[in-house]
Amino acid sequence: MAHMAFTTPPALTVGFDLDMTLIDSRPGIRACYQALSERTGTYIDADLTVTRLGPPLAEELINWFPAEEIPAMADLYREMYPAIAITATPAMTGAREAIAAVREAGGRAIVVTAKYEPNAKLHLAHLGIEPDAVIGDLWAEQKAQALREHDAGVYVGDHVGDVRGARTAGALSVAVATGPCPEEELRAAGADVVLADLTEFPRWLSDYRPARA
Repeated sequence: MAHMAFTTPPALTVGFDLDMTLIDSRPGIRACYQALSERTGTYIDADLTVTRLGPPLAEELINWFPAEEIPAMADLYREMYPAIAITATPAMTGAREAIAAVREAGGRAIVVTAKYEPNAKLHLAHLGIEPDAVIGDLWAEQKAQALREHDAGVYVGDHVGDVRGARTAGALSVAVATGPCPEEELRAAGADVVLADLTEFPRWLSDYRPARA
């Protein structure tokens, strides 16, 4: 009767990054930096900022403002963000289907992002994407905190920071080459799987599941 303990494997939890993984945040972020530039009279190259999305806001602001002004500028940016960036931001191709694939497999889908958590939630609500949990304000290795807490077996992201987060958590790193990091860089950082984009995720997941059981 001992074998009864092995009836069903625990449900798989898959974590997803947000910017450039689930959403194309470039138009909204570009507009928000342009507005911040106008409000503060400080030059910001908004086109350049959207080529390096992923790291926390403060890491970008330090390029344009003195260190002592960063907390105030971050607050101002986050305050302006909902009115400017949310409606301008579409879902990435395959994002909804990727979340749906996890659900259809009986799993849980969570979002773990460096973005300010209230704004991350606004993006998802606007797009009608409803993950099981949204955890913000975590970058790179810090993402492992949430991945471990939610027992995520897989983490999907577009940045080498996402790969580092997955590896730190002991989760399988699935990378999508839809953000600032090309496939070679993602592989070199230790990604276990690299997909061109999320449209390839449902098929990958259906192949991955039987191997776990």
